[in-house]
This record gives sequence, C-alpha cells and structure tokens, in this order.
Amino acid sequence: MLSGEKILITGPAGQIAFPLTEYLARDNEVWGIARFGTAGERERVDALGVTTRRVDLGAGQFDEIPDDFTYVLHLAAFLGEGLDYDHALRVNAEGTGLLLQHCRKAKAALVMSTASVLKPHEDPHHVYREDAPLGDANIAYAQTYSVSKTAEEAVARYCARAFDLPVVIARMNASYGSYGNGGLPGIHLAAVRAGEPVVTRWDPCMYSPIHQDDINTQTEALLAAASVPATIVNWGGDEPVSVQEWAAYMGELTGKGATVEVREQPGTLRGQVLDATRRRSFTGPCAVDWRTGIRRIHDETARDQTA
Repeated sequence: MLSGEKILITGPAGQIAFPLTEYLARDNEVWGIARFGTAGERERVDALGVTTRRVDLGAGQFDEIPDDFTYVLHLAAFLGEGLDYDHALRVNAEGTGLLLQHCRKAKAALVMSTASVLKPHEDPHHVYREDAPLGDANIAYAQTYSVSKTAEEAVARYCARAFDLPVVIARMNASYGSYGNGGLPGIHLAAVRAGEPVVTRWDPCMYSPIHQDDINTQTEALLAAASVPATIVNWGGDEPVSVQEWAAYMGELTGKGATVEVREQPGTLRGQVLDATRRRSFTGPCAVDWRTGIRRIHDETARDQTA
C-alpha cells in the first residue's frame, strides 16, 4: 500500500471515499476537501487524522490548499436531482479542471468516473470495454449525472496533456463494503431484512460489483497506471451478477427469502457488465468474490442488530 505520501482526497466523507481515506491515512499524510454540508461529516473525517478544508470545487478557490501533493484522488461529484446542467457541469467538469490545474505538480491523479457514462445497450449481458460508445444513462434520480461525468472525463484528459500530469480515469461500477455503508447491495439487503421488495430497473439487471477492500488495495496500482495521455480503465469486479441473483442469496442468508420488483426505466442501462481485462493487468484479480462480500455485510449488520 502507499506509504509516506502526501495525498489529497476530494469528497472524503463519501460512500467510497471515507473507507479509502481511512485506509490511506494510516501510513500517509492525507488531506480531505469537500463542502461538508451534512452535520458531523467533517468531524468524522477529522477523527481519522486527516487535515480537512471546506472547498467548493465549482468555485475553484484553493487558497487554503497546498499544491505539493504527490497524489490526488478525485472522488467528489455532484449527483443531484433536477435539470440544472449548468451547475452539474460547473462542479463535475470545470471543478475537475481547476483541481487538476492546482495540483499539476503531483506524481499522478486518479479521477473517478462512472459506468453511467456508457451508452445503454439492449443486451443486459453486454460486456463494456473501455472503448465502448458513450451516452446518457438517463438516471431518474440524477438526470444531469451522465452528461456531466462524460464532460469531466474530457476535462481530465485535457489536463493530462496540458499539464503533463499522469491521469487515470476509473469508471466505477457498483461499489459496496462492510463499513456500515454497503452501497446498492447494502440497500437491497436492508430491504430483504425488512421484508420489503428489492426494486430494480430490469430483469435481469446486471452489475460488476466491487468490494471496498478491493477498491482500497487496487488504488495504488491504478495510480501507477496513470499516464499522459490519460489511461481509461473500468473499475468493477471480476464477476458479473444480477440484482436478482444477489437478492436471492440475501434471502438465503437472512432466511426470509427475497422478492424482486421490476420497475422498467426505458433508456437506462439494462446492464453494467464491465470488461475487467485492462484493470486486472494493472491490479491483478479481485480478492473478494461477490458472495463473500455480501455475506460480510450480512454478518456485520446481524451483529449490529444483536449487539
């Protein structure tokens, strides 16, 4: 793992970023910047030994932030309701450019993108390589997300070439973990425990889920893969699995069974199966298979409920 580095992480209180920040803060000097709009967020990150600052990426004001970081992990993003594309582009695209300009002395920067930049394909089992067509995933709860994240990728690619800054753009799939924050599988497990239906878009609805432990341990290798021009890589797990499959497994673990309710959303991704070939060439295989990962979430939440 990385050691003795000075690392800047954006959005350190987020689902993926918080456990990654905790992991990296053990052996590195870590700074975390965000708006910290939710009560207690900043204090939670401070408790990890991280130096925090309130920064609005869209404003691009980094007066209180040094420029001598060795690595930058840009995980913050605007993911909100409504059709304010101007705001989404200002934060996700322009904010990324201003951040990388400020940190252009770094050894490398990882910019986290999303599988939602991909053009929907009618085959739910279609495997997306990094050179797959891009498009609008039409996310109902965040309609500006796909377009603004595609713009973010373009800006990050420009920054790599303009500033001679090695960049890796990692398209995240369905992340989940055992840190009291289980991502989409965690949300579905909570529904199964409560005797409620698991709601999804399609039958089957495919993902390439990746456990937080693998995200943490693969970060160093992905930073090492950063380049000029930028490297694009799918950041998902090695095993395609449907919501229907993992819900059924959750039903077995809880002993309650599981019901999946399909509410079709035309124009959305029917599947997010990512080709992991390039990622594995950098990181090697994932250490946590999806059944093991979901069982960990189940066991930890079961202990919490009985404690």
